[in-house]
Amino acid sequence: MSPSERSDAAPPAGTVAVVGGGPVGLAAAIEARLAGFEVTVVEPRSGVVDKACGEGLMPGAVPLLDRLGVRPEGHPLTGVSYRAGSRSVDHVFSTGTGLGVRRTVLSAALRDRAIGLGVDIVTARVHGVEQDDAGVTLTLTGGIRSTHRAEWVLACDGLHSTMRRLVGLDVVDGRRRSQRRYGLRRHVRVEPWSSLIEVHWSRHSEIYITPVSSDTVGVALLGPRGADFDAEIARVPELAERLAGHDEASSLRGAGPFDQRSSARVAGRVLLVGDASGYVDAITGEGLRLGFGQATAAVAAIRRADAASYEPEWRRVTRDFRVLTSGLVLAATSTARAAIVPTAVALPRVFGAVVERLAR
Repeated sequence: MSPSERSDAAPPAGTVAVVGGGPVGLAAAIEARLAGFEVTVVEPRSGVVDKACGEGLMPGAVPLLDRLGVRPEGHPLTGVSYRAGSRSVDHVFSTGTGLGVRRTVLSAALRDRAIGLGVDIVTARVHGVEQDDAGVTLTLTGGIRSTHRAEWVLACDGLHSTMRRLVGLDVVDGRRRSQRRYGLRRHVRVEPWSSLIEVHWSRHSEIYITPVSSDTVGVALLGPRGADFDAEIARVPELAERLAGHDEASSLRGAGPFDQRSSARVAGRVLLVGDASGYVDAITGEGLRLGFGQATAAVAAIRRADAASYEPEWRRVTRDFRVLTSGLVLAATSTARAAIVPTAVALPRVFGAVVERLAR
């Protein structure tokens, strides 16, 4: 590694293993590397990691990427629009501009930055964890080594986190299957008709339209398990007409269920970050901003050698999201669902205030 590749990384301060090589895991690795740690990312999938998601970065996420030295190509996002039939309400961000960016483009930019800083990426799966007062030993399969030792571990391995289970922080979802929500996503090759994130509300699902480049939009569906993607699009005539006749730019991908819980965010020297730390729902599209913010807080905690301080900071970082999203999901899965867009239309200032709170 040349000196220039490590010129903006501090001298080594210890060792960190990041489990999970998605955007949040890579952001955490970059944070830790810039803080002076020697960093290894453990990820079972090779290359760039994709996932079904809305792909819209709110204004608050963009400066978090900037400070990591990452600015992927995408499409500016200027606000949010809620739409249902003939009713609609728009809010333009007052705090800055967001960014629509394909998950693979974002992952590639973060991966390149991490490698440029000297982060080691190991293709392997974690299936065991042992801790002592000085560090953590991960048992691996699928890689060229059988174990990996680090002083600290940041668990960034997503909704269905293996690390969360291995360290005893997993909480079983007790809700009925009918209440669980899932996501589907596909890209369509069409010039974006708006710089707003459009959220089309149908009877059972929300359809998110996010421009991700000058000739492509992401179409993400949130709804009950088994929802028919094409049938749900057809139930929104305005949207079906705009997408008709345009080629698919990616295959259909799925994710979920989204409601995942953890009993705590810290277990000894292991800190849960991003979706692995617990997630309410993708309904507000704030997963990445929260994950980046949690990564910053987690690295700050281990730099102080005070992992326990991450728990109250995690609660602070996620408070607005947990309160607002839980309320919106409760309404969206109840008999009040049909009133969400009409209420937003009737109370545009309230709608705008909620969007701004989540966009920060």
